[in-house]
Amino acid sequence: MLTLPLLSAPPVVTQPTVEVDTFRVWPYQTRFLQAAQNIANGIFNVLDDELEPFTMLLALHAGSPTPDFPLVHLEPANHGLDTLHFTSAVTRGRDIERLVPVPVAIREEVTPEMIDRRQEALGIRTAVLDVFDKLDENTIYQHVPGWPIRINGYFVMTVLRVRRKAMRAYPSLRPHRFYTDGRPLAPSLLAAAIFRFTEECVKSLSEPEPGSGMLMRPRETEELLRAAGKSLLDTPAQALGAEPGAARLFNTLNTISSLRYEGAGGVGKLIMARRHHPNVEEVFALTCPTPLTDYRAVRKLLEMTTPDVSLLSDSENVYALGRLVGEYDPAREDLFVINFINHYAWEFQHDGKVLMRTIYSQPSLPRSRVNRTRFRKDLKRTFHLTDPAKIEHLWEVVLEASRQKHGTLMVITTEALAEADRLKLQCTLIEPVPLTPLITRLVTSIDGAVLLDPEGYCYSIGVILDGKASGRGTSTRGARYNSAIRYVETSPYPCLAIVVSEDGMVNIITKDRLEEE
Repeated sequence: MLTLPLLSAPPVVTQPTVEVDTFRVWPYQTRFLQAAQNIANGIFNVLDDELEPFTMLLALHAGSPTPDFPLVHLEPANHGLDTLHFTSAVTRGRDIERLVPVPVAIREEVTPEMIDRRQEALGIRTAVLDVFDKLDENTIYQHVPGWPIRINGYFVMTVLRVRRKAMRAYPSLRPHRFYTDGRPLAPSLLAAAIFRFTEECVKSLSEPEPGSGMLMRPRETEELLRAAGKSLLDTPAQALGAEPGAARLFNTLNTISSLRYEGAGGVGKLIMARRHHPNVEEVFALTCPTPLTDYRAVRKLLEMTTPDVSLLSDSENVYALGRLVGEYDPAREDLFVINFINHYAWEFQHDGKVLMRTIYSQPSLPRSRVNRTRFRKDLKRTFHLTDPAKIEHLWEVVLEASRQKHGTLMVITTEALAEADRLKLQCTLIEPVPLTPLITRLVTSIDGAVLLDPEGYCYSIGVILDGKASGRGTSTRGARYNSAIRYVETSPYPCLAIVVSEDGMVNIITKDRLEEE
């Protein structure tokens, strides 16, 4: 069960009611919900498009309802839930609040009234979460309610619905670790992303005109994901006794990974564990530990690491070089690994599992190299291809290409022969040949794209793709990825691009996917 942030007491927002045909708690309600859905799409479709985020608005009357002011209001209309399940949520929440302990650390500026409102909101949110947990038991979805904000006599909260299978497909640390002020630490990147989404919604609902500004000044998806990555790295910092916060560890690791040493990108591992951890053996220690924030010094030390020997750090300083020994008990959750993959690319690991992969400071989930089901759907949507033998052939080709350690780019298009001729001055033409795993391994070993048709025949290699500049590109990805977007977006023919990055990430790009973003 996900636990959302225990925010400071939400302000009481008063807005005049407006007489309209459809009941509204406040005037900008529809605008807010549309903006919240757009933000959810931006965050969760980037992390995993199989999450299928769906945002709802739940409003619970704080007092005695009347015919004009219902006890429960839930939208949009296609929510598929029975509102009767939430009729006693406020009453039960107020019972729960008396059992909820007040956080030990209370800031001086927090008044008793603010604490009371926070406790009331926490109780109501807990009651709503209990309802959703029961409703979700036999469904394919998981609902995550946000933090209730009081508006015009209602407790209003966003509810995020995602597909349960996709939600549980990724490794996670244990929940129920907290900051000193009672806010929960993120056990996974997905949980951290949900925290950030909820925080954005709470900020907007707490404005003098709730929701009025979300469409005018939404935060960028990349910014929100970076904030989620920063939150996740607070969890190992606290586990090792450091003071979490200020996003120090996330930013520090990004900076170290961005530095080159004598022209080479950083490759190696940094083990984060307390000194004298039973599963860490020191090869030699530093007389004066080097702060992680001494970026160039740490980058230089990284040059001494090997596949067996890593830097040892307590999350604040590098104190030795050493190695892992013995059998680590993952239940301890006090030993973590930062794997520097390449220039500006690193992974956060625990017990051999990747919890987060970061490339050019942009966090992502450790998704499989390529999703077979989604690839089949893309072939069907793009080329109307349904022949199992042809699909299997292309799947084997893509799997082999995904293993190319230096990355590669493949383009499948219905007009591969014509495109090979058009681009003949910027490619190497070959006699049409059906790709096999061996041939795929050979033709993807050089720079440039590989051009093939839906039948699996290759016509040219080392292709320099063209295409008009696109607003859909991103500076956080390389030329290979951005050139694929330009080509697919401007191609007059059905086409699909497979981009394999050096860090192992695989992206399937189609016009349909670009239009959905």
